[in-house]
Order: sequence, then C-alpha cells, then structure tokens
Amino acid sequence: MVRKPSTASHENRPAALITGASAGIGAELARCFAQAGHNLVLVARRADALQALADELRSRHGVQVSVQATDLAQRGAAEQLHTALEQRGIVVDVLVNCAGVLHQGAFASMDSHQQQAMIDLNISALTAMLGCFVPDMVRRGKGRVLNVASVAAFQPIPSLATYAASKAYVLSLSESLAEELKGTGVTVTALCPGITATAMLKNATKENAKLQRIPGFLVGDVGEVARAAFEATERGDAIVVPGAINQGAMIASRATPKWLLRMLGGAIGRRTL
Repeated sequence: MVRKPSTASHENRPAALITGASAGIGAELARCFAQAGHNLVLVARRADALQALADELRSRHGVQVSVQATDLAQRGAAEQLHTALEQRGIVVDVLVNCAGVLHQGAFASMDSHQQQAMIDLNISALTAMLGCFVPDMVRRGKGRVLNVASVAAFQPIPSLATYAASKAYVLSLSESLAEELKGTGVTVTALCPGITATAMLKNATKENAKLQRIPGFLVGDVGEVARAAFEATERGDAIVVPGAINQGAMIASRATPKWLLRMLGGAIGRRTL
C-alpha cells in the first residue's frame, strides 16, 4: 500500500537521502518519497538539476528538500556527507543508493578509466554510504535501505562485463544485509530493473548505435520502475524486479545451469559489440 502524504510538521517527517537524484530513476524515486510526505536530501554531481527538482518538490508537496552536490566516487565523499548532515541535525530514515554509471562495449577496447569509474561509483561509493548510514539506523532500531542493482546482476553479460559484475555485487550485498539485519528494525531492498528509459540508456546508445535495435516492449517506464521500488521498500521486500518480462528472465536465470546461462548471455551480448 502506498503511504499517503504526511500532515506532520517538517521536523517530524521521515527523511529520505537519495543519491543519483538529478535524473532518471533517482529523480522519480524522489518524487515518490516526496508525495508520501518525506523530507528529502538529494545527492548528485549536478547542482543545477538537483535544485530544479528540489524547487518542484517543495512547491508540489510542501516538503523540506536539501541539495548536496557531491561526487560520491571521490574517496571520503560519503563520510564527508554523513558528517555534514550530522552537523545539521538531519536524521536519515531512508537511504536510497541510486547513483551509478554504465559504459557498454568490449572489455579489451574500453578505456581503463571507464572501468574504474564503474567500480568507484557502483561498488565503492555504495558500500561507503551503507557503512556511514546503516549503523545509525541500527542504533535507532529503524530504517530502510534501497540499493539499485539491475537484472544484469543475475547473469554474465558480454559487452557489459564490468557493469553487470558491479550490479551482481550490489545484489549480493543487499541480500546478505537483508538477512543480517533481520530483527534490528532495518530493512534492505535491492531494485533490479531491466532496460529503462533514462539518460543512462540514451548515453549508452550514443556509445553504441546497435542498442537502438532494442525492441520498445523491453524498455521499461522510469516512473513505473520507481513506483515499484518505492512500494517494495515500504514493505521491506528483499528484492524487487519490475515488469513481467524481467521477472520471467530473473526466474529463468536462477533456474538455468550456469554453463547454459553463460552460453545464452554470450550469444546475445556479442551481438551488441
């Protein structure tokens, strides 16, 4: 059930910290949480995009919105953000790790800086954010975490080797923490969307025109993906896979022998190189 907007004062409303909030799934999740009455801390590199979203959400939902222009891929950025919010007395009730980057192409021909960028943001920054904010939630005895993984987490994908591996890490960590934190009042949810109509997809298509061949029915609506993720986080589900096609692919990948899954993934992935 979707939570109705809160009539509580600003100070008594729960606060959601959303990384990668400047566009795509992150921005849509911000809209979901604002509609439900959460105050927000929006984090991304682009201050102008964050400010525009903040103005929209304040006007539409009457919530407090703080903008933090931060490059979480930089070493120590998560710790600095945590300290800054502590000093301002902002308690984070919901942590949404949506910041991520995707580069598509053959591993051997991809720039090493692109490979490292995916590891730094998709893995290292997400882990650092969890390390900063989850202990606070455990001490308070309540909190929710949403980590954005991908259906790519369920199988190896040639042409997305490092990206898929980084999302497999996010999924594995999320599932482990969901079990580890049972009984603490803190829930952890992993969102595993399929191909979604976002700026990330547009950028990947610019890098490789072959991705334009993706059938439209396979591309999910970003608003629907965010809504499914929000509702799953509210329920405390461990995993949410939006879309019937993606759910079927996920179930099939978990039931298929590894050698066959690798062969099928290879046949499909090589076509995009």
